[in-house]
Amino acid sequence: MTKSVNQSKLKIIPLGGLHEIGKNTCIFEYEDEMILLDAGLGFPTDGMHGVNIVLPDMTYLRENRDRIKGMIVTHGHEDHIGGIAYHLKQFEIPVIYGPRLAMALLERKLEEAGVADRTELRTVSPRDLVRVGSSFFAEFIRNTHSMADSFTVALHTPLGVVIHTGDFKIDHTPVDGERFDLQKLAEHGEKGVLCLISDSTNSEVPGYTASESSVYPNLDRVFSQAPGRLLVTTFASSVHRLNIILSLAKKHNRVVTVLGRSMLNVIAIARNLGYVKYDDDLIQPLHTIRHLPNEKVLILTTGSQGEPLSALTRIANKEHRQVQIRPGDTVVFSANPIPGNTISVVNTIDKLMIQGANVIYGRDKGIHVSGHGCQEDQKLMIALTRPKFFVPVHGEHRMLVKHAETAKNMGVPPENMVIIDNGDIIELTENSIQVAGKVQSGIELVDSSGILHDNILKERQQLAEDGVVTVAATVNWECQLVATPEVHLRGVVTSVEKAQLQAMITKVIETILSDRAPDFSANFANGDRDIDWDKLKAILELELNKLIRRELQSNPLVVLLMQVPELSPLKSARTRPRTAAKVAS
Repeated sequence: MTKSVNQSKLKIIPLGGLHEIGKNTCIFEYEDEMILLDAGLGFPTDGMHGVNIVLPDMTYLRENRDRIKGMIVTHGHEDHIGGIAYHLKQFEIPVIYGPRLAMALLERKLEEAGVADRTELRTVSPRDLVRVGSSFFAEFIRNTHSMADSFTVALHTPLGVVIHTGDFKIDHTPVDGERFDLQKLAEHGEKGVLCLISDSTNSEVPGYTASESSVYPNLDRVFSQAPGRLLVTTFASSVHRLNIILSLAKKHNRVVTVLGRSMLNVIAIARNLGYVKYDDDLIQPLHTIRHLPNEKVLILTTGSQGEPLSALTRIANKEHRQVQIRPGDTVVFSANPIPGNTISVVNTIDKLMIQGANVIYGRDKGIHVSGHGCQEDQKLMIALTRPKFFVPVHGEHRMLVKHAETAKNMGVPPENMVIIDNGDIIELTENSIQVAGKVQSGIELVDSSGILHDNILKERQQLAEDGVVTVAATVNWECQLVATPEVHLRGVVTSVEKAQLQAMITKVIETILSDRAPDFSANFANGDRDIDWDKLKAILELELNKLIRRELQSNPLVVLLMQVPELSPLKSARTRPRTAAKVAS
């Protein structure tokens, strides 16, 4: 029997973006169909050694890959599209709809990752309505954000319209003239919105978020007062800000050079699409501007978040091969640190100032505004859409709670709201909303070689904190040491002399070999002998770990390299040594 609409439920399952900033990924399910809205990435914390990016755990999507009908992209920020190329290596997405700028950025990412053939990219314009599967229609509503070409999405489902705001603020004087389509929001509010899913980033901040245009006069003043070279850093994807900076460079007769591959890519793509405009001779290669007077130079660079490999961080660390700070340089941070990056940014600022740069930064300077709406923006969104149910997303827990309080003050009953975490399953009907279970969630860590397992990260953390002890031992068929084991310490702080530690390790190995030989060896009637070398190695590693932790009063990574004979001496007159696989414990 076919389910009626009243019996079926719409499921909303966020995999990222809850209780955090970044990794925004949301699933919508109806019966046997599933669509995705955004698939972003996050950035590693200080303890994630060697990790390049952080992704949501996509196990649930991998297990349901055959149900995925398509994807909707709201805009082109990395925390909304950065994970797509990685996911396409694991499962196909039939079609991805999104704005021109985001699709152009995504196309390049997919080509570089070699997965462009695993999906079809389709661009949309404001007020376009596209069908995704048989149960969903996605309507794209122009909004305003810190990135050009950004959308709010009205998702038409068999149960009603669900509006996902995407990242938004309400900017009445946008740099590109593309105003928020408040009329369309109001139309949906008049007809009836089943549920509003809304950006909570600035829910703790009273008032309205300032217009992007308000940055222009403040940067203009800073540029006019800079006596020497200007080094300006901002988010590479902040197309509006890049446009302002380039127009001011022209006004102040400065030639621009761009440092950072990501920023070069965004500027090239945005210019091709008409979102950034400048004369051909404004941007020049670095070697061209070296001979210009300092007051004629503007270096536009990545590194506003203190990223370790960014151009500005390398300049601050005196590691950049072509650019060094000079007395009289002015460095402008046209960005605020996102949560988790404050220490890195502050350290970068300190290093630049020590080298003699005048660093302009801070919220009081008016050289950066947020791309996310504050409380009054959020109230207007709720007032226009008049939702029956409300779900705050995109923010840390306190932000979600504050946003829910705002919604309550706007007339949304508390029982019609849920505060959720990544992996929670929201079940929505025409008359109810509830959290009805959870799917597997968490994070997947990626370095240059691929996705890391938890044990690899734990080993890296262990190496960073306590170092590594390597023990190399050779054992013969009689379960005897052929020579004294070699012991090497790396990054280990200890008051125990190396010779003393080596003697203790030798004694432990000899004791295990003599006392527990029957546990891992066997003799057969024909005279052959068999030894379970893997079992022996496991026993030795366990005991060496106990010894080293006890004697060193720390927990270094212990690596045992054990060389054992290849063949039984009765089967081969000549014994060939082999090296057992390295096992870290």
